[in-house]
Formats: sequence, C-alpha cells, structure tokens
Amino acid sequence: MAKMKSGDVSSNRAADELRNIEVTLDFTPNADASVLYQQGDTMVLACATVAASLPRWFPRDANRGWVHAEYSLLPGSTDSRFQRERRGAKGRTQEIERLVARSLRGAIDLEALGPIAITVDCDILNADGGTRCASITAANIALRLCVRRLIASGRCLPADKRLTYDQIKAGVEAPTLSSKEAIEHENNVIPHDLAAISVGLVDGDVYTDLDYILDSNADVDMNVVMTADGKFVEVQGTGEEFTYTREELDALLEAATAGVKELNKMQENVLSGVE
Repeated sequence: MAKMKSGDVSSNRAADELRNIEVTLDFTPNADASVLYQQGDTMVLACATVAASLPRWFPRDANRGWVHAEYSLLPGSTDSRFQRERRGAKGRTQEIERLVARSLRGAIDLEALGPIAITVDCDILNADGGTRCASITAANIALRLCVRRLIASGRCLPADKRLTYDQIKAGVEAPTLSSKEAIEHENNVIPHDLAAISVGLVDGDVYTDLDYILDSNADVDMNVVMTADGKFVEVQGTGEEFTYTREELDALLEAATAGVKELNKMQENVLSGVE
C-alpha cells in the first residue's frame, strides 16, 4: 500500500531528466578549492582545505593520506529556520557527512595521494531535495581540483619522487612534473570521478533526481553513489510504507546509472583545462 501523498507531483521535467546544474569554481578565495554547486533549487558550497599535518592518530612515518568531510544545513536553507548545531553534529547530519566522507575515500587512492590530509566541507545554502547526493557530486569536483593544485605545486608527488622529511627540512626543492606526468599522477590519485543521484518510485513510475516534492511523495526513494567506471560505492534504498520488487530495484539502479553518467560528463566538462 502506498503512503499518503503530500502534494502535486507534476513536474516540468521528464521522469529521467536531471535538474538544471550550474557550477561556479573558486566561489570562495581562502579554500584550496571551492565549488558553488546548484542542482535545481538545491545549492551546495563545497570547500576543500588541506590540513597542516595528518590526523594525530596517523603514524609519524605514514606514507598515505586521508580525506574527511563535514556537512551542514545552514539556518536559511529550509522553509523554516534550521537551528545551528552548536554542540556538534546530530544524527542525520552525522549520517550524511559520514556518507560523503566514505564516498570520497572510495574514489581516491590514499597511497597515491601521499601523506596529505584534506577536508571537504559541504554547506547547504538552499535545500530542495537530494542534498546529500548534490554534496557528494560537488565534493568530488572540489577534491579533484584541490588534488590537481597540490600536484602543480609539488606537494603531491608520486611515491618515487617524494622528498623525505630530512630533505624538506634541508630546503630541497620538490621535483617538477611534466604536464603529462601531472595528468597521470592526478588520475592515479583519483582514477575515476565520483557522483551521486537520487531516484525513486512515485505511483509506480521511476523518477531520477528527486526534488523535495517528488521525494516527499515517493513510495521508494534511493540514493546511489557511483564512480565513473560504473562501480557502486553505496546504495541507500528505502520503501516508505511500501515494498518493491527486484524488477523495480533493477529499474531504479538503471535510472541511477544513467543519471550518474550525465553527472560524470558534467564534472569532466567543468574541470576541463582548469588549473
């Protein structure tokens, strides 16, 4: 039995059509890389920041890096003011930021990154459904741009070219990679882009990229995180007072796969030629 509907589910989009996407790179100047990402009326600011050192729980001679993520709804992002979580992230926020972090670590080679710690902060400026998925897609853009700049500055190098602690202390200059070597190393650190999309069943039909109205009326909603080579990082699917068949599950995953391919193409176009 389907759940009670909360409103008109009519849409100007086709069922498999993504919301309009706009991306502004380097929206804020202080982060190592930042992205203002708009997907329909959902708006995310993703900022990647390189830490001065690895987390304290890493061994001192670590040769692998770490990627962390944080997520937050800003007070004016929802139709009624969202209260700031001043005493730490609460349940839903913790769940989403762990998802974002897990997803990013699933797409990056931490050994190839080297002993570098990066935090990607995802702040929701406006929420209209799919905030966790939009955060993951935006975070990937910010992370790749950050890694590209670390490589260009000589801070992220292949293992055989990295300076030792003593060399750095002695002021030895880091080797410079050729353009070809830099691209190869970037693709070793992040072999495939990462993106996420929401899909759902509404009155028996499969919809891609759910906005708030579609999400609130969906009998089944699913968040799918994938890499550009077609591998799944995470699938979160829930029947809302509803059950679904294997055939419907397959249809949802096929819709998500097609949606992620579009997002990967968008990411590639956005970052093409950007330094």
